[in-house]
Amino acid sequence: MKVKFILPALAEAESPFWRPIKYSLFPPLGLATLAAYLSPDDEITLQDQHVEELTFNDTPDLVIIQVYITNAYRAYKIADHYRRIGAYVLLGGLHVTSLPDEAAIHADTIFLGPGEETFPRFLRDFANKSPKKIYSSAIRTLDKIPPIKRDLIKRNRYLVPNSIVVTRGCPHHCNFCYKDAFFEGGKTFYTQLVDDALAEIDRLPGRHLYFLDDHLLGNTKFASELFEGMKGMNRVFQGAATIDSILRGNLIEKAAEAGLRSLFVGFETFSPVNLKQSNKKQNLEKDYGKAVNRLHSLGIMINGSFVFGLDEDDSDVFKRTVEWGVENSITTSTYHILTPYPGTKLYKDMENQNRILTRNWDLYDTRNVVYKTTNLTADELKNGYDWAYKEFYSWSNIIKSSFKHDSNRHKLKHLFYSGGWKKFEPVWNFLIKTKSLNNMLPVLESILSKIKTTDAQLPPAEVKNQSQQLFSD
Repeated sequence: MKVKFILPALAEAESPFWRPIKYSLFPPLGLATLAAYLSPDDEITLQDQHVEELTFNDTPDLVIIQVYITNAYRAYKIADHYRRIGAYVLLGGLHVTSLPDEAAIHADTIFLGPGEETFPRFLRDFANKSPKKIYSSAIRTLDKIPPIKRDLIKRNRYLVPNSIVVTRGCPHHCNFCYKDAFFEGGKTFYTQLVDDALAEIDRLPGRHLYFLDDHLLGNTKFASELFEGMKGMNRVFQGAATIDSILRGNLIEKAAEAGLRSLFVGFETFSPVNLKQSNKKQNLEKDYGKAVNRLHSLGIMINGSFVFGLDEDDSDVFKRTVEWGVENSITTSTYHILTPYPGTKLYKDMENQNRILTRNWDLYDTRNVVYKTTNLTADELKNGYDWAYKEFYSWSNIIKSSFKHDSNRHKLKHLFYSGGWKKFEPVWNFLIKTKSLNNMLPVLESILSKIKTTDAQLPPAEVKNQSQQLFSD
């Protein structure tokens, strides 16, 4: 059987003129996971439109397409093409789960929720010529899932080919998050067996890992055992966690000892009212500054996430947020315009209040205003969002933020990482187009190398020497 997996992209990711690095970070791990359930006799291809041109002159028997909100229209067009030529088409993913009636028009079968249990069930039914129109996930377990088919991944086209997911979902229930809708009808947070996760890590080449889990520290027992098992593996890794988990216990220290060097942290807003309205209880009454200092003391860089456009936000929120990020030496900031995704409580609330302005899913990219705002006008929100990115990543603020660290080595790491991420777009564009992006991985590993405690005592004259050593570790 000929089977084709497809991850459609936004048009921006395909541009022959400019290719943003963010679209070439991670391979389509979910599709490669499902591919592992197929027979060794099957002829399997996996195409990620973010990093390659899709081919349409083939004749697969089975086509599986992953759909998220901003690739939905393109995914439907691709699905319609393959159905016309006689392929059996499956659609799954966040958007399909949120709007199954919309997706079902373009598919022979749709999948609601995660597919580790439903996809093997479909394959049995398909072999018996009795596939169902809808498969809904109810059994939630990662026990005995087969190793991911990483041989399908074109590693040289990604900056971070060693992405990995060892949990599913999140223990928290923020109103604006897609995950509650996706995991409805079963467990909303569950983990792999620690030994299985360690075995997957062991199979990955090189040193660097990126955990794509929504909350790597969400299960204390699992995370503690995972980090204990990773000691001695000589890994450097990045992941995501909450303010609460950073401040509680000593789990973050265990993560740092295992190789954690950079963490995505959902600060989102400084307003307690906004936090309550968003049901982001894990941030309420938490000391953001204390969490930042704890991470910095462990040599962990921070990617801070912030949301603009919550109902209590005013015209000063952009300036306050940028200034706080610079003063607290946040390495990188990811800003979002509040976006009410279908299937979330936020969307339902705004729909009931008649605040949804458009259902053009292409605009639901956290860069456009798609709802009626309150204290800010739509133009103020969009302009403030654009200003925040430009201001935070100005060279003056990158340098100012870098030099607030105590350790000279941390200053340099911050400068290289933050500057490299936003100030060298032409270089990234060249590497993407020449399909040599993965050549930058050793540089990333060096930047993420461990900061020694003695670095903080180095005299200023040693900073130049440290910058040379940074890329030779």
